[in-house]
Amino acid sequence: MSELLHLQRWMAAVVMQPLTRSYRMRHQVGGRSVKQQITDVIKPNDRLSSFERLEIYNRQYWLRVLDSFAEDFPGLRAVVGAAAFDQIAIAYLSQCPSRSYTLAALGSRLASWMSANPGLLGDHKKLALEMARLEWAHIAAFEAAEHPALATADGIDGSTRLKLQPYLQLLHFHYPVDDLLLAVRRAENNGGLSPQRRRQLLRDLAPGPIYLAVHRAELSVHYKRLDPEAFRLLRSIQRGASLGDGVEAAFKGCKIPADHWPHLIERWFANWMELCWFCAQSAAQSRNDLKSCGKVI
Repeated sequence: MSELLHLQRWMAAVVMQPLTRSYRMRHQVGGRSVKQQITDVIKPNDRLSSFERLEIYNRQYWLRVLDSFAEDFPGLRAVVGAAAFDQIAIAYLSQCPSRSYTLAALGSRLASWMSANPGLLGDHKKLALEMARLEWAHIAAFEAAEHPALATADGIDGSTRLKLQPYLQLLHFHYPVDDLLLAVRRAENNGGLSPQRRRQLLRDLAPGPIYLAVHRAELSVHYKRLDPEAFRLLRSIQRGASLGDGVEAAFKGCKIPADHWPHLIERWFANWMELCWFCAQSAAQSRNDLKSCGKVI
C-alpha cells in the first residue's frame, strides 16, 4: 500500500468515526491513539492543536450525515419517537457508513439493518420497518433513471414483455404508511410535529393491506394506491414476465369474473401509459390487444 493511500484511509477513518456522547472526536481509532498519529500529518496553529483541527472535520462530517438522515426519514422518527430515532441513526450510521459520493444513498441499507436490529424499534416494529421502506422508496424514485416512455400501445399481446421505468417502486404494506408519511410531512411544514399530534396519528392508524406505486412526475415523487390485481400484474412485468403470464398471476385466485378482466386491464394500462410508466421498446404495441389480453391466456 502506498504511503498516500495509507494516509487517505487513515484520514477517512478518523473523519467518519462516530462522535462521543458529548459530540467530540474520539481519542482512539481502530485501537490506536489519534494524537500519536496526527502530529506527523496535521500541524497545529496559534489557536488550535492538531487534534482540534482534525476534530472540526470529524464533527462537521458526523453532524452533516445525522442531519441528512433525519431529513430523509421524518416518518420513521414519528413512528419510533425522537429519542429512539437518534439511537437508530447513530447505531446505523456507525455500522453502515456512507459509501457513496452522494448523501442520497445514506439510507440504502436501513430497512435490512433494522430487520437485523429490531431491539431499537420499540412497540411499532412492523410499522417502523414499513415506514423505512417507504421513505427509501421515495428517495429511490426521485434519484433513479428515467428512460424514454413508450409512446403507443400498438402491438401488445400476451407474449409481450414490457419494461417499467427504473424509478417506479412497487410496495406492499400492512399499514397505510403513505397516509401517515404525508400527514407527518404536512405537520413538519407547518411548524413541526407535536408529541400530541404524533400520538394521535399513531393511535388513529388502522392496519390493512396497501398496494402502492411510488413514482416520479415532473421532478416530484407521488404515491398511487393500486388494486391488488394491478399490483401483481406490475410486479410480474417488473420481474420480466410476459404480459399473458402477468395477467394470469394477477388474477389467480381472485373473485373478479374473467369477462371483467379485459376492461380492467385496458383501464389500468391507459392510466399507466398516461403516467409514462413503460419504457419505449423496439416493437410497436397495441391498445386493442389489451382488451383481449385476459382471453389470451
